[in-house]
Amino acid sequence: MSAANRPKTSLVPPDDAVAPVRHPEAPAPGAPLGAHYDQCFGCGEGQPHGLHLQARAGDGVSVTAEFTVKAAHQGAPGLAHGGVLTSALDETLGSLNWLMHVIAVTGRLETDFVRPVPVDTVLHLEARTTAVHRRKIYSSAVGRIGGPDGPVAVRADAVFIEVKVEHFIEHGRDEEIQAAMDEPDEVRRIRAFEVNP
Repeated sequence: MSAANRPKTSLVPPDDAVAPVRHPEAPAPGAPLGAHYDQCFGCGEGQPHGLHLQARAGDGVSVTAEFTVKAAHQGAPGLAHGGVLTSALDETLGSLNWLMHVIAVTGRLETDFVRPVPVDTVLHLEARTTAVHRRKIYSSAVGRIGGPDGPVAVRADAVFIEVKVEHFIEHGRDEEIQAAMDEPDEVRRIRAFEVNP
């Protein structure tokens, strides 16, 4: 069956899904999670045009993050581009996997845009994993403006698919893979995930 003919991955967990479990060695609530890769568009400090999203561990399997909308992130004049907001949600949702010590990629992401997000706004993001079924990880996120308790501007539901590190080696470019492997923190993180699945 071709990829175009495959049925969509449901955003609703099946009845036999289980509750997510925070890994015993996950960062403590409030701890910064840091970038998973220096050149990542979402969280990498080495990416000059990236989001520079900063995520922190929350309680259970949850994270919070902040993202400041810059002029380079606009779509309509003075407003954040919807694709950039979706990227911020995707990055925040992906950070949840660090709390379970799982390597996973986005399988499906559905975003609702509730209200405009102006340039120079700080978007307060919160994400939570809701269920796990085999290799599928179900999660949701909201982005608020005006503070962590402000009105919802964007929200998303997602399914991440657990993969092995070989996924990135097989599909990535050799130069970037080598650069990532030359970063001691990256190698230490990968080894921790492989030893403590």
